Amino acid sequence: MTAQEAFELLKEGNARFVANQLEHPHISAQRKIELKNGQEPFAIVLGCADSRVPAEIAFDQGLGDIFTIRVAGNIANTESIASIEYAVAHLDTRLIVVLGHESCGAVGAAIAGGDNGHNLNMLLAHITPAISSSEGSSMEDIVKNNARLNAQHMIDRSPILQTAIEKDGVEVKCAYYHFETGEVEYFD
Repeated sequence: MTAQEAFELLKEGNARFVANQLEHPHISAQRKIELKNGQEPFAIVLGCADSRVPAEIAFDQGLGDIFTIRVAGNIANTESIASIEYAVAHLDTRLIVVLGHESCGAVGAAIAGGDNGHNLNMLLAHITPAISSSEGSSMEDIVKNNARLNAQHMIDRSPILQTAIEKDGVEVKCAYYHFETGEVEYFD
C-alpha cells in the first residue's frame, strides 16, 4: 500500500470517528486468526501515551492495521525510532504519522520545568527544543512544533528512514488531535 493510500484510510477512519459512525473494522475472531503468523500494518503512528488519544480508536481501525508507538509527548527517542525503523524495514509500512494532541501533559510539564526526577527529566528534555523555538506561542503551537521537531529528529537520526523516504515512497506527516471533536488535523 502506498503512503497516500494509507493516508486516505486514516482520514476516512477519523471522519467516521468524528461523525460517531464507527465501523470497528478488523476486530473479529477471524482477524485474530489471520494475524497469528504476521502483521502488515498500513500506517505507523508515533503518538502520546495519553489515555485519551488511542490511535486505533481515533482512526477507527482494528487489529493489525496501525503500528502504534506511544510515549509521553510523542517523542522520537532511540526506542521509538528503532520501532519505526522495524515497521518500515520489515513490515513494509509506508506512512508515518507523528500525532500530538490538545492539552498534552508532557508538554505542560516541560513548560513548567523543575525537577521531575531523572527519568521524566530525560523525557521532557526531548520537548524543550519545541518550547525554546516557540517563544510566546500557545500550547497548541508548542505541541505542533514538538511534533514537527520530533518528525525531523526521527529522520535525521535514521539512515534507514532517510533511504526509505528517498527511494521507497515512505512519507512522514504531522498531526494534531482535538479533544472536543475527535478530529485529527494534519499540518506541515
